[in-house]
Amino acid sequence: MQRAAIAAAHQWMAPGLRSQAKGQRAFCSWDEDSVTMAVEAARDVLGTRPRDQITTLALASTTLPFADLQPTALVAGALGLARTVSTLDLGYSQRAATSGLIAAFKQADGPALFIASERPGGKPASSQEIGGGAGAAAFTLGDEGVIATLLASVSSTAMFVDHFRAEGASFDYFWEERWIRDEGYLKLVTETVKTALQQAGVAAGDVSHFVLGSPFKGVATALIKKLGIPEAAEANALQETCGYTGVAHGLLMLAHVLEQAKPGETIVLAGFGQGVDALVLRATDEIGSFAPRRGVSGALADAQIHEAYLRLLSYQGGVELEWGMRAEKTVKTAFTEQYRSSGQLASFVAGKCGCCGTVQFPQMPYCVNPACNATRSNFTPHPLFDEGAQVLTHTADWLTYHPAPPLYVGFVQFDQGARLLMEMVDVGAAGLDVGTPLRMVFRVKDIDKTRGYSRYFWKATPLQA
Repeated sequence: MQRAAIAAAHQWMAPGLRSQAKGQRAFCSWDEDSVTMAVEAARDVLGTRPRDQITTLALASTTLPFADLQPTALVAGALGLARTVSTLDLGYSQRAATSGLIAAFKQADGPALFIASERPGGKPASSQEIGGGAGAAAFTLGDEGVIATLLASVSSTAMFVDHFRAEGASFDYFWEERWIRDEGYLKLVTETVKTALQQAGVAAGDVSHFVLGSPFKGVATALIKKLGIPEAAEANALQETCGYTGVAHGLLMLAHVLEQAKPGETIVLAGFGQGVDALVLRATDEIGSFAPRRGVSGALADAQIHEAYLRLLSYQGGVELEWGMRAEKTVKTAFTEQYRSSGQLASFVAGKCGCCGTVQFPQMPYCVNPACNATRSNFTPHPLFDEGAQVLTHTADWLTYHPAPPLYVGFVQFDQGARLLMEMVDVGAAGLDVGTPLRMVFRVKDIDKTRGYSRYFWKATPLQA
């Protein structure tokens, strides 16, 4: 969303927002949230790695869709992780990600997956709305292909309230920015980072990258000057292209730094929120061959540009629109069937016939190939979420209720032969055509507004926005 569009919408009552109107901010579509972003970030870092190797999964966020339903269970199911995986959810502070990452470094028993995901809210016409963003970052921890090692970590706790969000509240309440900067960041962060550097045996002048996620501009610049860290070490805060992504932002910046870091370089990552975390990392020789499938740079390059401010407001539930009677239908998830079919639905697992090789989804009692009809006992699991696919047929429906009209549906032809009627999302200005390359994304399928339950499934989207 172009910040200029946000500022223009509020010019009649908040003309001062024009000073913050540069660049753009990332925002979630109606069918995206902290769970779906976590899945997409994890898919990027896992690549083709066998999923059953992951022994621990942790997710940090303060904007999860449920108060009492474990998000990591949803994420683990979508990723196809083993049922024996240990899961942990963290929140309640903007430094939940850095605190969780430190814990993962110290406690991981086998290969671990750590994710931070956040979709911060902002009251219309606020600095949080125009300066915020939405995003997720994921890292694997282990002893193979290590691109960065932890030299030292230090944590401190202080009941310093820069902002808070009460239980059930939609938006955060912020205190005065100068107080937060001068008494919070410049004192608390400085002290903790100095201690971490001393423990790591690294001089401030030898730091190559300084990473600090903060909603306030200029804080990192002031900190590195006070610490004696070179000016060139300040990491790109992604403000002009993404916006502040809350809990996830420090790790998102770290992921971006790792795309550019060179062997031997030292990275300092700091997290702030009712105390401070400081991690000192060093890039290894392995980083020279590190190439994420998409990474932060790839995700930003694939942005769709929007200027309709009401779209953002609608997706975030900030305006109640008249959708007509078709929007009055109710959806209720049958948890019994959801559980019974979870092996297929959650991680999009088709069945491949061992007799004729036909791939089918969903898996039926018999092979759908009329020349075969082998029983299901001959099938082997065949995940579809990373399979190449293209548009076979498509239509744009303006009559059916859809939170982001029109509703695009059509048959998707997978490269290995499977064919499936699917919803297609994030269709950009180029539109769809027969043969348009597609990839699969994990999204909210529908929302039971009566009971407050989101149901998730996979959708297709064009390779390029």
